[in-house]
Amino acid sequence: MITELLWIVAMTIGLLAAILSGLPVMLAIAGVPTVIAIIASFSGHFDLVYFQAVPQRVFGIMENRLLLAVPLFVLVGVLLDRSKQAERMLTDINRLFGGTPTGLALAVIFVSALIAASTGIIGATIVMLGTISLPTLLGAGIDKRSSAGLICACGTLGQIIPPSIILILLGDQVSNAYIEAQQAVGNFAPDPVTVGDLFAGAMLPGLLLVALYSAYVVWRLRAGSAAPVAAAAGPRVSLAETLAGILPTLALIISVLGSILMGLATPTEAAGVGVAGSILIAAAQLSPRLRHLAQATALLAIGLLAARMAGLIHVDFSGGQLSFTPTTMLIAALVALLLAGLAIAAGALVRSGTMIPAVSETLMVSGMIFGIVIAASILSLVFRGFGGDEIIADVMQNVPGGAWGMLAMTMLVVFLLGFILEFVEIIFIVIPIIGPVILQADINPVWFAVLIAMNLQTSFLTPPFGFALFYFRSVAPKNLTTVDIYRAIVPFVMIQIVAIAIIAMFPALATWLPSVLFR
Repeated sequence: MITELLWIVAMTIGLLAAILSGLPVMLAIAGVPTVIAIIASFSGHFDLVYFQAVPQRVFGIMENRLLLAVPLFVLVGVLLDRSKQAERMLTDINRLFGGTPTGLALAVIFVSALIAASTGIIGATIVMLGTISLPTLLGAGIDKRSSAGLICACGTLGQIIPPSIILILLGDQVSNAYIEAQQAVGNFAPDPVTVGDLFAGAMLPGLLLVALYSAYVVWRLRAGSAAPVAAAAGPRVSLAETLAGILPTLALIISVLGSILMGLATPTEAAGVGVAGSILIAAAQLSPRLRHLAQATALLAIGLLAARMAGLIHVDFSGGQLSFTPTTMLIAALVALLLAGLAIAAGALVRSGTMIPAVSETLMVSGMIFGIVIAASILSLVFRGFGGDEIIADVMQNVPGGAWGMLAMTMLVVFLLGFILEFVEIIFIVIPIIGPVILQADINPVWFAVLIAMNLQTSFLTPPFGFALFYFRSVAPKNLTTVDIYRAIVPFVMIQIVAIAIIAMFPALATWLPSVLFR
């Protein structure tokens, strides 16, 4: 056991060194364990037969229908970003509520929550907030550190407010870990843990975090709340104009999240709905004619869904054949009309130069994610080959405090790893190793997953490798130093820790809504 532990330590050191050296993460995560395993095999401490399972693991990842939602949700975010819909929404709300410094800061939090529920792409959100809101916040008299911290923190809300890529990936890994844990204790028919459970479980914690940010902003800016900043915020807009700017995004959020939480669609199917909606929203920005087409297509889709839910239309495939009744023909014609509207909108986006770059960016991001997933699978395989799962089980079971001690240890490990690793790497390295052990205790898997998600969100804010800080640095003015940014984020990291503590003390914040909707 001591020899295997030494090999695991060597692999861990080599892995961290490779990542910090600038080597592509996917190559580091897959390459270092492979090299260590080959070297160990010469001394008889590793059986290379374990690598025969790699093709099967890769095939299982590629066959996972749940993970299909990842590139679809990425495409939704990229399209909304490139179409400037999120930017328009941010600008209008800033101008509507920007009468005081406090109102302006609260407007940034509010619009960030909406963007989080529609795009969830940290880089695009922070760059947009930094470009549009930072000058307005500074012009309103809000000090640069408060402005920087607010923008960095709000830009990460997309990692906890569903639909979130973190929750999708966590849903897959926590589900597998929970099944393995329950089988280890003799329960061979556990209730499944779905991404829908995690989306519902993260709703209240996400709103809690928004409320804590808002409370801090009100307290921090209370002295200057009466100072008018209309000039800094730009020309005021009417409520009707603001609603016209945010209603498309709200409709998209409701259609995607609503279809999942109401049990009408799986996350992957809902992601497809989100792509269709984002195509229509993006096309509507190009011309009045396309805006009318997008509105008509969206109303047709809503009408078909409403009629289906009311039982007014029904197509029966149960017999394996489709009967061409008048109702069926009418539905087919309406669906064809719906598809034609989507095709025209997508064609307009291709001609405008929006669609092709959006798809290219989606492929790059998705390729990175799936590459890390496959690499992490190889790492997990080598780790188990050295008996690492048994070592972790022994360590966790000897942690004082029982289940709470194991949970605290896991949260600490995830928090510390967040300083140096990305969330995808942490999910696919830590959860398969620790999850099956800790979920054997009396710990609700949804609560566990939401705590991990909140912790991972914090990793985007913690120096020196917090990606939110890197993105903000790229658009921050020169007089705002990196040290200023690091100091600005400290209060918001503390708020994150407080939020995690509240959810830990009150598990119902994460478990109540899923139990109401799905149990």
